[in-house]
Amino acid sequence: MAAGRLLAAMAAVAMMTATAAAALQAMNVTTMAFEEGYTPLFGFDNILRSADDRTVSLLLDRSTGSGFISSSMYQHGFFSASIKLPSDYTAGVVVAFYTSNADVFEKRHDELDFEFLGNIRGKPWRVQTNLYGNGSVHRGREERYLLPFDPTTEFHRYSILYTRSTVIFFVDDVPIREIRRNPAISAIAAGADFPSKPMSLYATVWDASNWATSGGRYRVNYRYGPFVASFTDLSLVGCRVDPVQMLGDFSGECAAAEERLVASDLAVMTVEKQQAMRRFREQNMVYSYCYDVVRYPVRLPECEVVESEKRRFKDSGHLRLAFRRRRRGGGGRPGSRPGRSATRAAEM
Repeated sequence: MAAGRLLAAMAAVAMMTATAAAALQAMNVTTMAFEEGYTPLFGFDNILRSADDRTVSLLLDRSTGSGFISSSMYQHGFFSASIKLPSDYTAGVVVAFYTSNADVFEKRHDELDFEFLGNIRGKPWRVQTNLYGNGSVHRGREERYLLPFDPTTEFHRYSILYTRSTVIFFVDDVPIREIRRNPAISAIAAGADFPSKPMSLYATVWDASNWATSGGRYRVNYRYGPFVASFTDLSLVGCRVDPVQMLGDFSGECAAAEERLVASDLAVMTVEKQQAMRRFREQNMVYSYCYDVVRYPVRLPECEVVESEKRRFKDSGHLRLAFRRRRRGGGGRPGSRPGRSATRAAEM
């Protein structure tokens, strides 16, 4: 049965890759073959690459999870992939698409996360974004969302833009979260929490039974495996940095690439993009650390309270029950994983 599920999943991946590629062309972002920019990281036997090397599937089974990493580190950049998540019972499963330099800076690493948290049958995947700068892991900056589509039936695009002044997370080319560098978040007194060093791109699938679903109440059930997460339209745009020379000053040699990135359509937050981001957050965000006054009685310095958002959340940072019912009625680390510490946001 497991082999049959795997073959069916791979056939579906092949049919949907072309659709995802067409959507990406509108952004004028170049994609690459796996061999051009990535290398396997762990679980080598659980990494399946397509014949044209432009789609890679990561498997989690009883023996191991799997993951890949970019071949280079990037001072700043745009990191993107179209991803299709496992279906059916996925409790305890975590798929991660993130940047990190934890292998190089163990005690002061930077990290930008998309974490996809599996669920029991009939319950949706949850998506979590997070940011760490210079080892600030004790100050989690999680936001959590329910997606307005089924991420298991076709590919959807997830992207991270990282510049010297801004981090933006995108879903299907719509910005869903923007973190701007300001004196408070980047000051030494605040722990220099804004990322500042070159990072690699990681993609992983792994067993996080101890925390991912209802705080560990529901664990991975391998009878529903293997769990397959597929990635296509792989894109890396930015200034590559040699890990051997990591301690050097790359501001000069990366300046031109940085300016191109900052001036690109990707980085310019037009009024239309800001409105689209506001709509996404109002309709889909179910947890924000900025409204979690139980956890942070004094809000972290970068938090800009939006009254239309704030009224929807409890003091725990979670969506109020009335708004959750209204939403449902509206239709429709290698680096730091696996085995990273449990998420610091309470479960929905």
